[in-house]
Amino acid sequence: MMKQSVDLILETRWLIPIIPKNSLLPYQAVVIKSGVIISVCSIEDAKQFYHANEIIQLTDHVLIPGFVNLHTHAAMNLMRGLADDLPLMPWLEQHIWPTEQKMVSPNFVHDGTLLACAEMLRGGITAFNDMYFYPESAAEAVIQAGMRANLGLVVLEFATQYANNAESYIDKGTQARDALKNEPLISFSFAPHAPYTVSDETFTTLNTLSAQIHIGLHTHLHETVAEITQSEQRYGMRPVARLAKLGILGATTTFAHCVHLNPIEIQMLAENGCSIAHCPSSNLKLASGIAPIAEYAKQGINIGFGTDGAASNNRLDMFTEMRLAALLAKGLSGDATAISAHEALEMATINGAKALGMDDKIGSIEVGKLADLTAIKLDDFNMQPCFDAASHLVYVAEREQVSHVWVSGDLKYHKPNNSAGIYSNIEPQELVDIISRWKTKLDAFASIN
Repeated sequence: MMKQSVDLILETRWLIPIIPKNSLLPYQAVVIKSGVIISVCSIEDAKQFYHANEIIQLTDHVLIPGFVNLHTHAAMNLMRGLADDLPLMPWLEQHIWPTEQKMVSPNFVHDGTLLACAEMLRGGITAFNDMYFYPESAAEAVIQAGMRANLGLVVLEFATQYANNAESYIDKGTQARDALKNEPLISFSFAPHAPYTVSDETFTTLNTLSAQIHIGLHTHLHETVAEITQSEQRYGMRPVARLAKLGILGATTTFAHCVHLNPIEIQMLAENGCSIAHCPSSNLKLASGIAPIAEYAKQGINIGFGTDGAASNNRLDMFTEMRLAALLAKGLSGDATAISAHEALEMATINGAKALGMDDKIGSIEVGKLADLTAIKLDDFNMQPCFDAASHLVYVAEREQVSHVWVSGDLKYHKPNNSAGIYSNIEPQELVDIISRWKTKLDAFASIN
């Protein structure tokens, strides 16, 4: 019998495909051709039926789909730690927005996004849902890194370095989308910043446009109690009710944070098929609160994990978000079974893909899907003994254990034994130069303000 020729076979000690649910498979092979998974089978069957140009043996590893980071502001990596230990609105109004007004430019966004891509790839993230200015510059960095991004086309009512008013934000965003819509690694959504920074008229316009050009919506929602109080005073209703009235709730809408939802609002989001980007680290650091995601999940809401930006987290680390989310859900609900390790892994992978409308392409290890994959090495003595690799990923592993990351079957990052990680498309010196250049500029700005 003639063997089928393929590009790559990954032989792994453990495989967590995500679909079927709660699966942990020993000694499996993932067979890849032209960037697509064509078989998931035993190592023995792979040897019998396929001839590969390359075989990688992951003898002490668990192989999972690449993580999907469902809420980021990637370019804000350049502002990591700029203004810590502050609540949300003073942090935004007194520090972040003034800094952005002075510093943000196409070069700032390119460099900050590339730095973020490097951090995310190193931690096993292969796709992210962004919200920031100058999407063309962000796309250039994403394409260089070789990962996927859904770029949120930011809309605000007030002027920034990027645009003057809501109309100009929309015009610039749609022009960027038109210019980049054929890039295979890039997709788009409209990203009205938040109900407290966007008018009814603008939300209505975006809702119409998103349906016309078939892209989703991505916005902050119910992040703080103050946001809700302000909405009640200004509009006579809570933000969820206001957005429902405007027709914003839907299956292509992702709401970041959603820390404070009442039972009626939970039901509304569930019935309309909305997704939530849960950001536990950012919510805690800004003292926004703890979202009861076990209750959200019980009601059927699709929940993914987001890191938020490095200015408010301060890490783009999905291992931290998984562990923190699972532990907080247990502590808040008083139920040790709330958000199991497998459920946390689903939220970090397939649920994020579903929110982006990409669950037919990524988020699980299935035949016909793109080979966006992450390998984590579990041989360190601090990781032993290992009775359950899924549990280890959520409660034990760190991003430093990530050994390989593939996007469409192409190796984008790997970490040889006892060495620093190696990127396929990013030179370490480029990152060093970015950090040095912008640290100097940001220090100079801070010293005169």
